[in-house]
Amino acid sequence: MKRVAVLRGGPSEEYDVSMLSGNAVLQALAESDYSRRDITISKVGDWYSDGRKLTIDQALSDIDVVFIALHGSYGEDGQIQRILERKNIPFTGSRALASGIAFNKEMTKHTMRPHGVTMAKHRRIHRDERHTLKDEVAQIIADLGTELFVKPIASGSSFGAKRIKDSLLLQETLEELLDKYDQLLIEEHIAGTEATVGVLGDFRGERLYTLPAVEIIPPMEHDFFTYENKYDGSTTELVPGRFSPQVKAEMARIATLAHESVGCRQYSRSDFLVRNGEVYFLEINTLPGLTNQSLLPKSAEAIGLSFKDLIAHLIETARG
Repeated sequence: MKRVAVLRGGPSEEYDVSMLSGNAVLQALAESDYSRRDITISKVGDWYSDGRKLTIDQALSDIDVVFIALHGSYGEDGQIQRILERKNIPFTGSRALASGIAFNKEMTKHTMRPHGVTMAKHRRIHRDERHTLKDEVAQIIADLGTELFVKPIASGSSFGAKRIKDSLLLQETLEELLDKYDQLLIEEHIAGTEATVGVLGDFRGERLYTLPAVEIIPPMEHDFFTYENKYDGSTTELVPGRFSPQVKAEMARIATLAHESVGCRQYSRSDFLVRNGEVYFLEINTLPGLTNQSLLPKSAEAIGLSFKDLIAHLIETARG
């Protein structure tokens, strides 16, 4: 049986959800009798196992596979993947390059644009542009409208994402977020139904298997996208979602296309908005959440793939 190291925690805003994902993976490994090592990376980047601070080499000694349960920066942006690639240790998820592309929402859009995929109009703004924000705001509204979504360009979930309903709040919101993030993505608001589709590699005889589309129903008062890392129990998820066969097929097609175009490996989850039967691609996630409220495990469960078996599949198909 393979010896598995589970990496969780990490120096990002998503430390807490990563700890939950890692704990769920560790429990699944215990049920499958895998030899497992719990490695926690602190918020300042120190590595610990069994309460002891270790070097990276010590933490990863005598390990066959690393299960990456990190989210956000360091986990999803390619940093940890580069470390593992240099050490030639097999790990779950995508390699460093694909992780970096997917983590950058604008770079993902540029990757998908040649394929004719429908996406919301957007504009990038950098911290260096703060001194011209007043003029920029007027142009943004002229180009994208008054209802907008603002979110960090490099982020693994909905942290920092804000919906702007009042143009008077746009400049204030941009100033607030630029204090924290270097670059922001501003998108036109698409009033539609949120959905997500997972892709699983080398499953049931298919190179890329698309999981059932999940329909996400947020409470009316939420002003952010309700991706899994923001769930507080108030959203409703329907698996499979209430979409037409044509819309389901289109989301599955685009999810597979995004997975391949970005260069993802093993698994991914693409997020969409559906408006009047038209599918808008939002982004792709290379390390979706693995908590008991996360979307990809729920979608897998809907086709009879238990969480324990999902984790085992990822371990057995992990590569260096």
